Amino acid sequence: MKDTMIGVDLAKRVFQLHGATMAGEVKFRKKLTRDQFRVFMAAQPAALVVFEACGSASYWAREMEALGHRVRLIAPQYVRPFVKRQKNDAADAEALVVAARQPEMRFVAPKTAGQQAKAVLFRGRERLVRQRTELVNALRAVLYEYGHIFPVGICHLKRMEAVLEDPHCDLPALVIAECQDLLAQISEKTERIEVKTKTLKALAAETDTTRRLQTMPGVGPLTALAVEAFAPDMAQFKSGRDFAAWLGLVPRQHSTGGKARLGRISKAGQSDIRRLLIIGAMSRITGRARHKVSTESWVGQKLLAKPKMLVGIALANKMARQIWAMLTKNEDYRDPSLATA
Repeated sequence: MKDTMIGVDLAKRVFQLHGATMAGEVKFRKKLTRDQFRVFMAAQPAALVVFEACGSASYWAREMEALGHRVRLIAPQYVRPFVKRQKNDAADAEALVVAARQPEMRFVAPKTAGQQAKAVLFRGRERLVRQRTELVNALRAVLYEYGHIFPVGICHLKRMEAVLEDPHCDLPALVIAECQDLLAQISEKTERIEVKTKTLKALAAETDTTRRLQTMPGVGPLTALAVEAFAPDMAQFKSGRDFAAWLGLVPRQHSTGGKARLGRISKAGQSDIRRLLIIGAMSRITGRARHKVSTESWVGQKLLAKPKMLVGIALANKMARQIWAMLTKNEDYRDPSLATA
């Protein structure tokens, strides 16, 4: 059993297993309950266990490693081409084994319990922000129905409150009561967002990785924490370009016949890090920050010839490559303009 590879199709209650040798010879096929799976794997000699990178995969990866097995996670889109004809749990488990045998296959690094905990807190804050945005939009929609028009953005909330508190307000009493209820919900969401933000900033100050990342312009506590929580070990990427490609900050290719065709950014990989890097990049070239950009610098030259959003994407790509360099070399950010001066 030393050369055994076990593909496991995860589920909530019933797991499908496909055991085979490294050469592909089938050794067993089993359907086990959650408890039976744990007992069965504890009785098996050390093997290579392959999971699809889905919900609970990181948890089971840690459990299998504790039992002495080696674990590999594969992204679902890389497993799908190896499913034979019909789609079912047994076929999925077999496809995992076939996919894992490919020498060029890319694997996903399992997350630690600490990474998952930070990710849960980060996503909790993002969910509250979305809910607050929904409530603000609902308030704007109600006021719009009665002729009161406000621009998009929570920064105009005070103006909306002033309309409702005006003694000469022309809104019906029922509408005023509903709008005030929406304001109360918005206030409650804002308080909870502020509490989670403080917790995330405190976590970002605890580790050397997040402290180092925040030395880069455009990278704040939330971006640094997102990199630590969602990104794998940077040693898995051969270069900073690979990390930028993993984030989806590179053009999508549709090239053939030696003719390169590049489209918009692929938006593959981790969307939270990509979004925060783009926001951070735009903060360096818009508003008051744009006056600090030298026309002779790389960013300044790009701004003279390209739209701001395109430059922001390019700068986010460059920031991703710099993050890879900082974390692989364990160094703080160094301004390229100062290095060449």
